[in-house]
Amino acid sequence: MDSVSYLWEQHQFLLHQCFSLPFAFLFYFLVKRGHLSMTLRYLLVAVGGSVLAVVTMGLYSSLLFTSAFVFTLLVSCVDPADIHTCSFIIQMCWQTLWHLRLQLQECYQEPVCFRFFAALSSLMLLTQRITSVSMDIQENQPPVTLLPLISYLLSFTTLLGGPLCSYGHFVSVMEGVRSPPSPLRVVLLKLAQVAVLESVRSCLWYFVNISDVESGVLEGAFLLWSLALGFRIRYYSHWKVSECLNNAAGFGFWEDPSGGHSQTWSGLCDGDFWTTEASSSMSEFSRRWNLTTALWLRRLVYIRCSHFPLLTTFVFSMWWHGLHLGHCVGFSTWAFSVKADHCVHRCLLPQLSPTWRKVYTLLGWVNTQMLLTCIVITVELRDLSGLRLLYQSYIALFPLAHIILLFVSLKFI
Repeated sequence: MDSVSYLWEQHQFLLHQCFSLPFAFLFYFLVKRGHLSMTLRYLLVAVGGSVLAVVTMGLYSSLLFTSAFVFTLLVSCVDPADIHTCSFIIQMCWQTLWHLRLQLQECYQEPVCFRFFAALSSLMLLTQRITSVSMDIQENQPPVTLLPLISYLLSFTTLLGGPLCSYGHFVSVMEGVRSPPSPLRVVLLKLAQVAVLESVRSCLWYFVNISDVESGVLEGAFLLWSLALGFRIRYYSHWKVSECLNNAAGFGFWEDPSGGHSQTWSGLCDGDFWTTEASSSMSEFSRRWNLTTALWLRRLVYIRCSHFPLLTTFVFSMWWHGLHLGHCVGFSTWAFSVKADHCVHRCLLPQLSPTWRKVYTLLGWVNTQMLLTCIVITVELRDLSGLRLLYQSYIALFPLAHIILLFVSLKFI
């Protein structure tokens, strides 16, 4: 369980983001009262992100500063028609180089310090922002200027965690185009939700004993499901705190453009626990899980790919995550499951009566949870330990059945 112990350390991200909340509230207050000029707003956000990077990552913060510097040079020098291709290749090669270093350290069983892991995780998020802006430039969206761009890339609100905020939304909030109400009540409510989620996760993992996986079919499946759900809850907590940090600074407020009374602070949200976990199919879960990243992958890969867009999107996701063994197995299983899910729904669902559709939905939810258990364990543990856990349990039959079902469906459809 050394891998599990290592993953526990990742909650330092939550602490660093919580420590940034007072600064975010202060920034919102100063902007609301008109005490900051436009230049000072951008400078404060960029300097705050730079300080946060140095404090959390130390010398490894240079990974982010290098990427931001290179991209600003590209924006200044490269033709807009070529900016996306150049920035994409350079950034992904830079990120892959450091992912390879991480794999070498793990291969030789060298300890990986938190600062390096934090820098690598933030570098992945910076890749999202860089490619998002490069696509905006390529598509002739609103012009990009130097100071807002640097502030967007190094913003303290998104440095350690998403959600991915578009450059246009970032600029509109910074320039006061959107004037949101006080986020204090909303942030406190979301922090309370994080406390509840973390309590549930602690209870789940308190009873998990991996040595009991082979003790019985149902008991083994329940233990692995509890472990995987705990991993997913850790993501929900991280996303919720990231959402709080953005809300505290004034980002993520959505108002009905038609003049209605619909208002929400969930404009920047990567996933809600109840909505996402209620998914009754893998395709439905895939659309809801890590929402802003899913939309980014769709824009970056899926809609630009003319052949095998689904498979290409998951292959790129493997690359973006670092191409660890567990990532390759987990994301391949995910891709096969979604494709099989599409085939089954297209053939079976129209023939079911309303009553049987309810049964089908219930069975689909159970099936989705079992598949997610296999995927999450292989992806999170990253090495052979995750595969060994699944090998010891009958739960591994679920992804195997989907792979067989997919090939049978493709043959007869």
